[in-house]
Amino acid sequence: MPTKKVRKGFLITCAALLFISVGTNAELASSMEDVSADSDALEAFKLATRAKYDMKEAAFRANDIEPIINNFYSERVISVDSEGAVHLGRAGIRPVYEQVIGSLVAIESYQSFVNGNAGWDWVNFHVSFPPEAAMDPFSFKMLFLWENMEGEWWSHGEMYVPGAFDIPSK
Repeated sequence: MPTKKVRKGFLITCAALLFISVGTNAELASSMEDVSADSDALEAFKLATRAKYDMKEAAFRANDIEPIINNFYSERVISVDSEGAVHLGRAGIRPVYEQVIGSLVAIESYQSFVNGNAGWDWVNFHVSFPPEAAMDPFSFKMLFLWENMEGEWWSHGEMYVPGAFDIPSK
């Protein structure tokens, strides 16, 4: 069970994200830039999280959940799935990954924010399957919450719903 301090921090983060996310379509369209007071810190954050996403994608391709469980998520991860179920800690998310590890994943960053040792990243989480599975691909809009601990970024949480952000071609 997370400590009161962890739960309070998570709730404050969620409230801040909700406050930041609310607005008209015009406001949202004009605010879709990555955010940081320090562009070098933002670039470092994006490179570090991209490396974590690459590792996660490779683990899916290799059908190996261990790198995901032990090298992507912190010990105190909180995951809220698209049905609203809560999965606490690495032990709590393990069964979720045991069910989906055979799929193929591509993670596409949509909007990133970093401030010191904390950051979040909205992403498209695309899931497809080997042809023999005869299953249709799908995507999630996903939010990862990150903390830099002793020089390494760790995901402390995620929330996801079906769908995908519309990312313009560059």
